[in-house]
This record gives sequence, C-alpha cells and structure tokens, in this order.
Amino acid sequence: MKIVIVTPAASGSRHGNRHTAARWAALLRELGHRVRVQMAWDGIAADVMIALHARRSHDSVARFARAHPARPLVLVLTGTDLYRDIRADPGAQESMHLATRMVVLQEAGLKELAPVLRAKTRVIYQSAPWIAPRSALKSCFEVVVSGHLREEKDPFRAVAALAHLPSQSRIRLTHIGGAMTPEMARAARGWAGREPRYRWLGELPHRRALGLLARARLMVISSRMEGGANVISEALAAGVPVIASRISGNIGMLGPRYAGYYPLGDERALARRLWRAENDPVYCRELVAQCRRRRALVSRQRERNGLKRLLAELA
Repeated sequence: MKIVIVTPAASGSRHGNRHTAARWAALLRELGHRVRVQMAWDGIAADVMIALHARRSHDSVARFARAHPARPLVLVLTGTDLYRDIRADPGAQESMHLATRMVVLQEAGLKELAPVLRAKTRVIYQSAPWIAPRSALKSCFEVVVSGHLREEKDPFRAVAALAHLPSQSRIRLTHIGGAMTPEMARAARGWAGREPRYRWLGELPHRRALGLLARARLMVISSRMEGGANVISEALAAGVPVIASRISGNIGMLGPRYAGYYPLGDERALARRLWRAENDPVYCRELVAQCRRRRALVSRQRERNGLKRLLAELA
C-alpha cells in the first residue's frame, strides 16, 4: 500500500513524535509498503493515512477524510492529546471521530477514551534498540534525566530533589534534552550554576544519548503527561531502572504495581526514592527485575507485528 505518515515534528527533529514517525516508516517499508513522512499532507493520494497528534494534525486529517472518505485513516494519540486536548479542543475531537482506527502507545491510554472510541483503538508500544550495558561511573551514583525541557515534562523536578538528599549521597544528575524555549535554557543554566551535582548537556545525537543512558544507575522521568514515553522504552531496552512520576502514561508503560513511582511534583518524595535506590540493594534489584519483565513490550518485532495486524484490519 501507499501510506502517508503525518507528524507535526519537523524532519531532523529529535521530538518523540518524529522518532515514532521515522521508526514506523522503516517498519512499514520492511512490510513491503511505500511510505512518505510529512509535516502536513500534500494532497497526493495514498491508500492509508497515519496521523500523529489529534490536534496539531487535524487539518491533514480533515482534508484526507474529505478527499478519500472510503480510505482508512489511523490516528495516533500523543500525551497532550490523551491528557489534555481531547477533552476541550474541537479539532482534536473531530480527528478522533474521523479516524478509522486509533492507536495509543501504552495500555492505560485506553481508559482516557469513551467506550465508542475505545472500541476502535489499538495499543502499540514503542520499541527501542537493545543496548549493551555499560560500566557505571565509579566516581558517583549517576542518574539520567532524558527529555526535552518543556512544561509538560516538569524538567527540573529531579534537580530540585537533590537539595533533599542526605549530605553523604553520591548521586549526580546528568540531564539530556534540548530547551524548547529561551526561558527553559536560562533555567537549566541557572540550576547548573548553583547545583554542582547537576549537568545539563542539552540536545545530543541519539546514539550518544543512548550511551549515557546505558551507563546510568537510574533514569528519572518526572513528566506531568506522557502518551507513552520513548525514553522509558529506551531505559527498559537498556536494562536501566526507572523512577517515575505516578501519572497514567508512566503507569501504562511500567505497570500499576511498579515500585519506582513518586507523587507528581513532589521533589521530597522523589529524593526519598533516589536515596533508597542508591542505598538499598534489595530495592534496586526489585526495580531492575520489574523493568526486565516489561522489556518484551518494547521489542522491535512486537511493534512491527502490531503495525502488521493494524493494517490487516484496515485491509
């Protein structure tokens, strides 16, 4: 089939939506399809449209539905879709009703949808490459935060937690991710200037970011909303345990009984989790074991098979 994937993230961007679009394009080509990736639909006919982001891709969704009302249209719901836009934005709501099928990237996302929409929605976890473990730094207990600096990520919660650690803690924080606004960049530089245990490295090539993750003792994801964080997939694939804000999107990735959650926005509780992981080997092994049991969810073959089944339904 001829498939067009629409994502609002620009080519060359390291945004999660662009990663998803590029990876799906590669998987669909392996399945024998012809795939184009665009920021907005150019009007050239396709057998199927796959659109990421209900609100920001609404124009492309609506135009494709009008031009080809009998052709399948797949809508992939992002974190801001699921946990904000679909509740109030008319464009996002129309996109959902125009879609033949919808996709959420973790199982808890289904709970955010009305039953009539849930019935046409499938769960496809994002895959990540298996990464060989790397030797952890001996000079400190390195914790990685990986994600762009924007409000939805609550990006400075981990560095704020450092002030609540005991003085004997060896935790050092490595923060990977580009600032989405000049204000975020200034805030990151400010934190780095007054907190010697914090390094902000900015946006890095993906391979280098994965290498830093692979040597970390822990990863922190502090987000306010997530559709199904690719960085969690990467941590699971790398065998790196996660400390996560207790939000629906993270629970859908790590499971409802995961032992590494802390209440959203609570840096004191986050500090307690970090200190326990640093000093309690039994707890740390529990996190590792729980993450290992979720690892199969993020295999490349599983994601590829999910796409194959989705297209078979549409055919």
